[in-house]
Amino acid sequence: MPVSPSSSAQAAREAIAGRLRDLRKEAGLTIVELARRCNWHYSKTSRIENALTGPTATDIRKWCAATDTPDQARDLVAQSLNAEALYREWRHQVRSGLKRLQESLVQLYRETELLRVYSSMLVPGLLQTEGYAAAVLRVAARFRDLPSDDCVEAARARVRRSRIIHEQGHRFVIVIEESVLRCQMADADAMAAQLGHLLTAGALPAVSLGIIPMATRERAHWPEETFHIYDSTLVSVELVSAEVNITQPSEIALYEKSFERLRSMAVYGAAARALIVRAIEALR
Repeated sequence: MPVSPSSSAQAAREAIAGRLRDLRKEAGLTIVELARRCNWHYSKTSRIENALTGPTATDIRKWCAATDTPDQARDLVAQSLNAEALYREWRHQVRSGLKRLQESLVQLYRETELLRVYSSMLVPGLLQTEGYAAAVLRVAARFRDLPSDDCVEAARARVRRSRIIHEQGHRFVIVIEESVLRCQMADADAMAAQLGHLLTAGALPAVSLGIIPMATRERAHWPEETFHIYDSTLVSVELVSAEVNITQPSEIALYEKSFERLRSMAVYGAAARALIVRAIEALR
């Protein structure tokens, strides 16, 4: 089972905190003495050392100056920034609007040769129609107390982004649970259009669409959170509160192993199309 992505991000923070604590102890300073040298309250030192508060670049530089280790500051600042980049809260990502969030992924898609996607909840963004995407984004906006006036534009941006599946030099291996086909995120017409689009997109040369039937017995792997594997260099995991980006090779390998197990249970071609057709018929 993959390491919890939120735990992975916390572990990265704790590694920075542990290193700063070691520097203080090696300098022979108490928590209060270090706080005095840094000109802040000692409770802040305690919060940083216990990974309850992430240190800023300025905090790290002051800490290293206080412990007579200024040469350590640059590497620690870089490590801290990488740790914080692992865990990006949605509320920070959507500050500039849902449309900008969709457009921000275009370059990442363009740079990826093999994109593997697993979804247990929704039709993946790359295969969404405008109507379905708008419905999903409206639900997301309401949940996060965001204005929904740019949902239509955001949906159009998502569809434009999806044109990458028609460009040469990319392969897309997508695995979804059959329940995704039955989860009615939009009205019947929009759902029918979305499911019909899956029939078309799944036949594209660059796209491999697998569906794990609900009737699968003795599954080889349990359903997971939605995740994307970009080549073998980045895994992006979608949680309720945040998107977690994983770059540690050993953790990426675990997600690749999970993906292969999930993929092995999926059906393809005519069998997958039959599941989609049945889901369309159920809308009537």
